Amino acid sequence: MSDSTHHPPAMSPAEQRVAALEALLTERGLVPEGFIEQITRRYESEIGPMNGAKVVARAWADPEYRMRLLADGTAAIAELGFGGPEGDYMVVVENTAAVHNVIVCTLCSCYPWPVLGLPPAWYKDPPYRARMVREPRALLAELGCPLPEEVEIRVWDSSAEVRYLVLPQRPPAAEGMTEAELAALVTRDSMIGVARL
Repeated sequence: MSDSTHHPPAMSPAEQRVAALEALLTERGLVPEGFIEQITRRYESEIGPMNGAKVVARAWADPEYRMRLLADGTAAIAELGFGGPEGDYMVVVENTAAVHNVIVCTLCSCYPWPVLGLPPAWYKDPPYRARMVREPRALLAELGCPLPEEVEIRVWDSSAEVRYLVLPQRPPAAEGMTEAELAALVTRDSMIGVARL
């Protein structure tokens, strides 16, 4: 490619409307410069994933809760006060030494907002959506999650009807930790399945 300049991807009509609204609110002094971006980033990486981390930590600490979570994710997650739109029907899949689960939405970007917050930008990108189905082992390795050949990879396709959450393997060094300490170990990416703890 001879053109060395980088062009950002074109914004969708909805993204253009959001950008215009944000610019108007900032221009009129109703929100400080960068406020909306800061809140979005915080919800994407902190607030939302903390809910899922609490679910995972409870499952690691309480075997009975873990069984309920795997049998009926929606009900078990609701026990902790999380649920609602974008999480009406939740299925939890468990990573083991032999099986690694990963979540994708091949049609759009269905994502369990109540437990993971806002979806990361890469989750919505067509290359992630296509490649995770076609070549999950290669893509996971590129994302920093190489898996041995003997580990089976299961790809779960989220939809408007069902959202998935990965229950990561509990790290061996986590023995004796409190639920709060366990929750601090859990990452958003581990609950999507693109990382291991």
